Amino acid sequence: MKHNAVVHEEEAIIPVGKGGIVGNLGTPSDAKAMIIFAHGSGSGRFSPRNRAVAHTLQESHLATLLVDLLTEDEQRVDEMTAEFRFDIALLSTRLIAAMDWAAVQDQTASLRIGIFGASTGASAALMAAAARPEGVYAIVSRGGRTDLAADRISQVQAPVLMIVGGEDRIILDINQITAAALQVEHKIEVVPGATHLFEEPGALERAAELTVGWFVSHL
Repeated sequence: MKHNAVVHEEEAIIPVGKGGIVGNLGTPSDAKAMIIFAHGSGSGRFSPRNRAVAHTLQESHLATLLVDLLTEDEQRVDEMTAEFRFDIALLSTRLIAAMDWAAVQDQTASLRIGIFGASTGASAALMAAAARPEGVYAIVSRGGRTDLAADRISQVQAPVLMIVGGEDRIILDINQITAAALQVEHKIEVVPGATHLFEEPGALERAAELTVGWFVSHL
């Protein structure tokens, strides 16, 4: 049930290697679980689309962590070369670092974790879930390039929802192949008329609604 949640917002610095990645943590006072966002290529924690989804999740008692999976130095390089945005193995290790960080914070340590992955971030989410089956309880992919994690799909143990735009035919085909390989509960939801970025009127709202439903029922 949605309500006007009182949400505590803070910046999170998550250690990785010799540096750190930065996230925005939003914790409702009555948080029941936590969703970590894995952004798509070239996107980040300030993405208006992901922030809109995060707000909807917070209204449904779910904490959110929108995190840039690259360090500042890596982001600068990636903007010129695009060499990190498709390094799914690297991005998945960063998601795991975010999970480990959340596990030792007072406000999130007791919360079950779900992962919301958009575009290439969906593959990072699947790889992280395969690597840490005991730590991820549900996954939502929006317009996911799930083919980039094809060799790990069968190892995923968390239930997976794949949301795809009805006009995003290539991604729909990719997600159908992923669905056939998954060994766990899964579902594909097609949003009619939506393209890859869900920019059409009402498309993102529908995707957010489906996302909330999946996480609330599984977390």
